[in-house]
Amino acid sequence: MTDKDGAAGPQTVEEVEAALTGLRRRRGYLLPHHGLLAVSAPALLAAYDATYSALTLSERVMSDYQKEVVWLIILVSTGEAIATHHIDRLKKAGGGPADVEAALALAAWADGAERHSFVAAHWGAHLPGYDAVAAYRNGLAALLDRFPIEPWVAEIGLAAAHQCHRRWNWVAEHIVGAYGAGAEEGAIAEGLSLAMFPGGVPNFVDACETWRDLIVTGKVQASAPYAAWARMTGQSGFDEASGVSQ
Repeated sequence: MTDKDGAAGPQTVEEVEAALTGLRRRRGYLLPHHGLLAVSAPALLAAYDATYSALTLSERVMSDYQKEVVWLIILVSTGEAIATHHIDRLKKAGGGPADVEAALALAAWADGAERHSFVAAHWGAHLPGYDAVAAYRNGLAALLDRFPIEPWVAEIGLAAAHQCHRRWNWVAEHIVGAYGAGAEEGAIAEGLSLAMFPGGVPNFVDACETWRDLIVTGKVQASAPYAAWARMTGQSGFDEASGVSQ
């Protein structure tokens, strides 16, 4: 068996077993898609592995501990039960049960955000002065008082969790919150990108557009490189390029 790009895959039972054994040895664990790609598309597996390594194993802006807290918020929010290796990585980075509990609490709080929006939209006439964002923020502040999570890490984790569920107003709220809490822009970008695999690349694309809009409209004060990215025209994909834009 050979990929069209010329990369030969394992062809016998023995070769399959050897390939998967080697993969498990290198990674420390094995997931079903690793084995399927090793057998059917080894070149794709190599590209996937390189992407995953650059995404989550390579050091970017956040420390390993901060990154794994964000990972756990995302994974709890998306129900990724199989990704328990991130708990191990958190422990190796110095985290513990309190950090797992914090990630759980933050993911659960994010999932309840739309209930605040519901009350504002449908019961607002009966509750003069009710502010959905303020109510949400008050509860979040109480949570953060309980846990040893840096506020900017929580803001990024919550933005990424909302990204996975296409709650764009809340993504925007937490990107603004991350700036306000002193997060580096590279850390915000890192956190949103972590959600690409569990939350989907299209959702990451739309989260980036949400961020761009915040910069363009002046709702966050971006650094020169990020402002240049936001100002660049022609980022609306094929419809814009083909003249069929909204």
